Order: sequence, then C-alpha cells, then structure tokens
Amino acid sequence: MTPTEIIFMLAGTCTVMFFGVKLLGLVMMLAPKLCYPLPVSFFTSLGKWAVVTGGSDGIGRAYAQELSKHGMNVIIISRNQEKLDRAARNIELSTGTQVKVITADFTKDDMYGHIMKSLEDLDIGILVNNVGILPSHVPCRLLETADLEKKIYDVINCNVKAMVKMCRIVLPGMQERGRGVILNVSSGIAKIPCPMYTLYAASKVFVERFSKGLQAEYKSKGIIIQTVAPFGVSTSMTRYQKPDMVTFTAEEFVKSSLKYLKAGDQTYGSITHAILGWIVQAIPTWVLQSEVFQYHFKKYVKERMEK
Repeated sequence: MTPTEIIFMLAGTCTVMFFGVKLLGLVMMLAPKLCYPLPVSFFTSLGKWAVVTGGSDGIGRAYAQELSKHGMNVIIISRNQEKLDRAARNIELSTGTQVKVITADFTKDDMYGHIMKSLEDLDIGILVNNVGILPSHVPCRLLETADLEKKIYDVINCNVKAMVKMCRIVLPGMQERGRGVILNVSSGIAKIPCPMYTLYAASKVFVERFSKGLQAEYKSKGIIIQTVAPFGVSTSMTRYQKPDMVTFTAEEFVKSSLKYLKAGDQTYGSITHAILGWIVQAIPTWVLQSEVFQYHFKKYVKERMEK
C-alpha cells in the first residue's frame, strides 16, 4: 500500500468515525431517560436553592418554574421588580415552593455586592446564567446598530460579565459542598460566524469557551457545568415568534433541555435543535459571509418578527 493510499484510508476512517460519533449522539438524544438517566431526587440532592438570572420572563422564568416543580426553592434575578413579583407569585401558587426575588440590572456594574449578600449562606445547588440581551432585534451590521457605544457596553456586561461574576459568587459554595450544576445559556448561532448578529454571537462564543474551560477545572469537584445552546425559542427576545417545528415555547425547551443535564458539557437542549445545529455547521463559511446571505437573512428574520 502506497503512502498516498494510507493517507486516504486514514482520512476516510476518521471521517466515518467522526460522523459515526455524531450520529450516535443524535440517537442517544432520542432516548434521554435511558441514555442520560436522572434519579427522581437528583435536583433536590444538589441543594435547597436554584438561582436563575433573567428569571422574570422567557427561558429564565421557565427554568425557575420547572426547577420548582422538581422541589427546589428558587431565587430569580432581573431588573423589573413588577415582573419579578408576578413571576414569583405564579411559581409559588403553582408549585408550593419558596421563591425569592433580587432586583438587579446586569448591564450595570454596581450590584454584585448586593447579590452576593443576598445569596450568602444559602445552599445553592443550581445556577442558571440565562440573562442576555440582543443589541438589535432585527439583524444589522455593527455600525448600523442604534446607540452603538451603549449597546457594546450593555451586551458585554449582560451577556459576558454577568455570567462570570455569578459563577464567581456561587461556585465557591458548590466546591465546598462537592455538588452543584451551572447552566450557561448560549445560542445555536455561536456555532458559526454570524454576520448581522456579530456582537451577540461573539458574546455567546465566550459563554461556550468559558463554560468548557470551567467544566474541565471543576468536574472533579462533583460540579456539572454545561452550555445550553438553543436556536428558536418564543420569547420577548425573538418577539414571541409563533412556535413551530424548530421554534419552541420557553416551557417546552426548558423541560426538554433538563433531560440532557448529563449529556456532556454542551447541549442544544433538544433533538430538533441538534439536527439544526448539524445543518447550520455544514453550510460553507463563504455562504454565511456573502452579501446575498446577509440580505436574505435580515429579510427572513424581519418578516418572522412582523408575523
């Protein structure tokens, strides 16, 4: 066998193995209860409290609601006191668990001392870093973003700094107790170069890299740190797009994603979004970066939001 034949054979073998592993992962996602089983008492065994940022609405509120159904008391953090109080009342009435609220604007710098004091001495088993903002709901080029300087500051503070600071606050207690789960909500578009959402997508890439590194550092301490990277979820961020085959309600997505807590350091949260992730990553980069794609992508998102 010639060296060229050996190289082609090895390349073919590696390709088959790569796609074989991917396919196996998809098959396992079809049966999460069998492949990634969680004991009935799994959530309450982690600790008495779950902390959810951006917990007054959308995916954050859905996480708070679902974790409460599993018997955990919940602390929800957001900037709107009225929405926080309303969410807390609804969760308490529907689940019978205790809910605390902390008012904090994560685009600011001066509230982490207040958060740390409020969480002091609590047995926190789960942290969901969900809070995040889009610089612009309608896709646009960076320099076309309204009030760009403020948006740069706000996106970095809210999407990047908030996650790191919340981990800094909660992780020491988890390490001391030798148990805990940290879920960092990213986005499916972090998997590809995403013009027209450049700043937002880049902030979510940070979420993924930070989470993977942190999991490697603290896995041996009994702590699960996982990135959750959804595509379409009907929330205020997406202007409540109508749910369909690829767009979930927040409740549907969260219920699905929690089934994959032991599926590794990154999950799309659902089999549908995992398949979509495969498709998106298979698109050549030059297509994603083309003017034609950018034009039609903007048009598509704008039309869906208008509907």
